[in-house]
Amino acid sequence: MQKSSLIALARHELAQALDAPSGRSSSTVFGGHEHQLRQTLIALRAGESLAEHENPGEATLQVLVGRVLLRSGEVSWNGSVGDLMIMPDGRHSVDAVEDSVMLLTVVKRR
Repeated sequence: MQKSSLIALARHELAQALDAPSGRSSSTVFGGHEHQLRQTLIALRAGESLAEHENPGEATLQVLVGRVLLRSGEVSWNGSVGDLMIMPDGRHSVDAVEDSVMLLTVVKRR
């Protein structure tokens, strides 16, 4: 068994994002190429975005810090601390309304 503090990890990723020229930082919490399940902490400075991209598999996005806007086509959803959003199947993007940290959980398609 392995245990991690998402709060401490989120604090670290957000500090990295705030210092980075790109305004973002991420790290894999669990998974990788040898696993189907992958959990990644993503931190974005307010005003930064993850550009539109394809969904690699079934996925959820849990907001740990801040507020984000998830967009897919003409539809958008607001996410705040504690919200768990089911990622749309199609292309989507994420905008940080505030300094934000999210836990992205993906089960890769075979």
